[in-house]
Amino acid sequence: MKKIEAVIRPTKIEDVKEALSAIGVNGMTVTDVRGYGRQRGRTERYRGNTYVVNLLPKVKLEFVVSDDIAEEAVEAVLESGRTGEIGESSPAVGNGVVYIGDLSGMLHAVDVQSGKARWTFKTAGEIRSSPVIAGPRVLIGSYDRFLYGLSVERGTVDWKVESEGYIHATPAVVDGVAYISGCDERLRGVRVSDGKEVLNIPVGAYMGASAAVAGGAAYVGTFENEVIGVDMKSRKLLWQYRHPERLFPFYSSAAVSQGLVILGGRDKMIHALDMKTGKARWTFMTNARVESSPAVVGTRVFVGSSDGRLYALDLVKGGKLWEFDAGAAITASPAVADGRLVVGSHDGRLYCFGS
Repeated sequence: MKKIEAVIRPTKIEDVKEALSAIGVNGMTVTDVRGYGRQRGRTERYRGNTYVVNLLPKVKLEFVVSDDIAEEAVEAVLESGRTGEIGESSPAVGNGVVYIGDLSGMLHAVDVQSGKARWTFKTAGEIRSSPVIAGPRVLIGSYDRFLYGLSVERGTVDWKVESEGYIHATPAVVDGVAYISGCDERLRGVRVSDGKEVLNIPVGAYMGASAAVAGGAAYVGTFENEVIGVDMKSRKLLWQYRHPERLFPFYSSAAVSQGLVILGGRDKMIHALDMKTGKARWTFMTNARVESSPAVVGTRVFVGSSDGRLYALDLVKGGKLWEFDAGAAITASPAVADGRLVVGSHDGRLYCFGS
């Protein structure tokens, strides 16, 4: 018999449990601990004061396995518990420059042709949000609780807006306003031109996904196991959706098309909701949590699942048109351009589909 101990980030606990369960490990002891690795802690702000937090929340796992599966169990923990390199931000490309953030809090502007740095900008917290190019500015949210509007040319601060929690989700820009949903349980609208806050709606739940904005309303999933529709003009809740049986958080950002709000959930399902009423038009069950955000092309919905498959679904009825087995979890969102669909998987492979 072998005893195995592992310290992981709290966000990876469910992934590790699923991986171990798949090889027959169903019992373990879980302890909340504190520590740091490459992150080297983080900066917190509270009531206008700044604090450096050197010890971050972690989870310690302890379990016992037989000798014959010990090596396989260690590999399962390493694969499922790994957070990757210090970078979870997706890149934005414009005007010959790639913009991308990292977990050290740095936003990088890199020349597309040469790969040389144009400029860098340092925030005081991790960057998990992805940058958005909006005219002469690039917008980026940080775990230092600020949304920054930076000059695309120089990386200097044109403005910054402070929230009351981490900014994890990527801003959605519509008609010159950047909408941010975050860990302060509020949906905010910030004018891109000058950084003025023009909208502040209390939602009452953490949001890790980006809001989809269409037809004067915003749609977003929450960590309270629901999807909400918010009227932007009246600032009132239009509707709330919860699955009647499967209550799990929503981490996938919604896509809006033809009167439907489509997104994935940690309940392993893809949900298509009526934009006006919030009632489910259809659901599709996968074999693992869905954190990939869907891409809609015409009457087809493309979305990945942690079961390792990319699904193509009929937009109207939710029926499966085809699936591709990548053999590793797909949590990234598909990107579509020039008749091609590109998506990456957790084993480091990049796939391109199209005629």
